[in-house]
Amino acid sequence: MRIALAQINTTVGDFQGNTRKILDFARQAEGRADLVLFPELAVCGYPPADFLEKPSFIARAMEAVEEIAQAACGPGHPAIVCGTVTAAPVESGRRAANSAALLAGGKVRFIQSKRLLPFYDVFDEQRYFAAAASQQLFDLGGQRLAVTICEDAWNDKNFWPNRLYPVDPIEELMREGGSLVLNLSASPYHRGKRELRCRMIAALAQQYRVPVAMVNQVGGNDSLVFDGSSVAVGADGSVVAQARSFEEDLIFFDTAEAADRPSASRSRTGCGPAECEDGAVYNALVLGTRDYVRKCGFQRAIVALSGGVDSALVAAIAVEALGAENVIAIGMPSSYSSSGSVEDARQLAANLGIAFELIPIRTMVDAYDAALAPLFAGRAPGIAEENIQSRIRGALVMAVSNKFNALVLTTGNKSEMAVGYCTLYGDMVGALAVIGDVLKTEVYRLCGYVNRNRPVIPQAILDKAPSAELRPGQKDTDSLPPYEILDPIVEDYVERYRSPEEIAALYHYDPAMVGDVVKLIERSEYKRQQAALVLKVTAKSFGIGRRFPIAVKVQV
Repeated sequence: MRIALAQINTTVGDFQGNTRKILDFARQAEGRADLVLFPELAVCGYPPADFLEKPSFIARAMEAVEEIAQAACGPGHPAIVCGTVTAAPVESGRRAANSAALLAGGKVRFIQSKRLLPFYDVFDEQRYFAAAASQQLFDLGGQRLAVTICEDAWNDKNFWPNRLYPVDPIEELMREGGSLVLNLSASPYHRGKRELRCRMIAALAQQYRVPVAMVNQVGGNDSLVFDGSSVAVGADGSVVAQARSFEEDLIFFDTAEAADRPSASRSRTGCGPAECEDGAVYNALVLGTRDYVRKCGFQRAIVALSGGVDSALVAAIAVEALGAENVIAIGMPSSYSSSGSVEDARQLAANLGIAFELIPIRTMVDAYDAALAPLFAGRAPGIAEENIQSRIRGALVMAVSNKFNALVLTTGNKSEMAVGYCTLYGDMVGALAVIGDVLKTEVYRLCGYVNRNRPVIPQAILDKAPSAELRPGQKDTDSLPPYEILDPIVEDYVERYRSPEEIAALYHYDPAMVGDVVKLIERSEYKRQQAALVLKVTAKSFGIGRRFPIAVKVQV
């Protein structure tokens, strides 16, 4: 059997557009494949979240599946397996099931629903879906198809040290005589995820001595970025077809060839051409930015350029995502902004080919200070006065956003968001936190990636000491440990849930310093829950996958 993996970029709720895309890719496979595989919930888009509570949404998905089946029934047209929502059994207590529909000859021939529903990190499928009690094989083209959906393939006791579910759907389907495993996925990206998936799929193939194919969604939907990277492996675990990462793709493989791989190839379980992980993170941020802006109905974006490294990286990402003509850069110097910062921002804008508008805020700051002087009389100037500058800038970028119908991209990084080194209603203002899941030390690495072919980001920006420039001579290290020290603490405490004592011992850090950083992290939760949506590129980002209360008393 010749099989195609159609790695497509869908939009949640766009039944017409998603249906059109499924039919288009299926037509491209005519005469080249007997079966075309599409990702999990491709018909309605993933993740649909509370739309699944609406009966009309489920009904529209089922209508779209019928439309696809009837339109894809011409001579030589391949059968289709696509992910969709179906109505759950009434007795399940849920409205919906996460299903795969096999379409052939103008009809829906087979429905298989997902059995393992993830409930960790960004996943909350047990809230919405009824889990299938069992699954069956389907015979097609001489193959006994084991159709599985994403998490169904993630519970192999021989691969994972700790399993999350008491059953393994693939193990049961193989026991019934399955000859080919098909997996429809919507598996979001984070660092290292592509290689992990590939090793897992290869392990399944080697264990059961059958070919395994996984088609993964591609594109950005809110905070999640899906990398695609769909893959088919032979019975020996070696890769026989590999889709590109971070773009739509259509790849093909023949099950006969995949089943008859020579034993000498068993050790070859790599996932195709290696791409540096910094490059993958950068491409994920570009894709996530592009899709968020455009799927929300916008074309243009605004970046406040401070002359610092964070805003430089966000501007570079925005230009690659949207085109230079669709990016507006704004500089808003105060009396504490150095002339070098303004010139560095101007040079960056010139290198990127974007418009750069300067709006000095000194007179506005003076007006605020004068208005507050009676109330603040007798009190020493401090952080309240410093933050006025940031909040003025926030108001200005939102005014430009309203006037030019452009989304504001915030420029704060994960290190700053973790410890609250950011101003609520100031530099946190915006629609999307592009690098909110990127540590400060990683920001510099990604800037190096941007500059890999030519000096886009001026060296002066990379060389200067990080500073918010809200008071004379201010440096980030006045308030925080150096980022080379801070970032491991943030990473271990936020992403790995290590205790302050463990972190101090691991890195030979001063326990009191680690404790102070952890207190900052805990006290800043109220800021993060009011922050712009963060593009997720690590295993644990600030957002829907990390849920902590605000009004707490925690002994860190």
